[in-house]
Amino acid sequence: MTIVSIKAGTGAELRRIELSDGSLFSFKTCYLPPVFTDESLCIPGAAEGRELSADETAGLRFASACWRAERAALRLVARAEQTVSGLCRKLERRGNEAACVRAVVFRLAGMGLVDDRRFARLWLETRLGRRRDSPRRLLSALRGRGIGREDAAAALRLVLNADAELALLGRFMEKQRRLRGFRAAGAMPAADARRSLRLSLKSEGFSPEVIQRFCDEQEDDT
Repeated sequence: MTIVSIKAGTGAELRRIELSDGSLFSFKTCYLPPVFTDESLCIPGAAEGRELSADETAGLRFASACWRAERAALRLVARAEQTVSGLCRKLERRGNEAACVRAVVFRLAGMGLVDDRRFARLWLETRLGRRRDSPRRLLSALRGRGIGREDAAAALRLVLNADAELALLGRFMEKQRRLRGFRAAGAMPAADARRSLRLSLKSEGFSPEVIQRFCDEQEDDT
């Protein structure tokens, strides 16, 4: 198998190649595997007539498959913010090879086009003002969307300042009262009821400082 021609594409890294078997396809040089040890394929016209090994031919086709996967990924990113794991799943469901998907998503993440922490922050910002969940449940929801524990926790710390957390706690308590989640505590002596409430809220991920503020405000209202 030999190279008949290589022409520059519309992008800096895009090339159009024709092989002696009649195949014609595009690829990006950034996706060429390590089997290519020289830079001749990056220079239009420099590698014409070059004999290709089986590994090099496979590498060119791999780079071409990566370019097709990248185009699909960019369309998805343009529509909405994506997570790393979510984008991988979508690309594989569209028939892209897993190895190509990994290479493409890794590259897009390195360019900042896919960012789990940014996704988590934006997701939280759209929900904090209207949801009645606890921090623990918000973290669980992010994990269910493929966000790692560290990235989810970092996003929650960034978005949930003390005032926002206090407002969230108030909405959470309204929901729990409606669901009768904390109603049993009312039958206990006041001290035991407060202790039970604090433990319940702590287990839901609310900070001790915000729990104290909430309890103080409740006492002031009584």
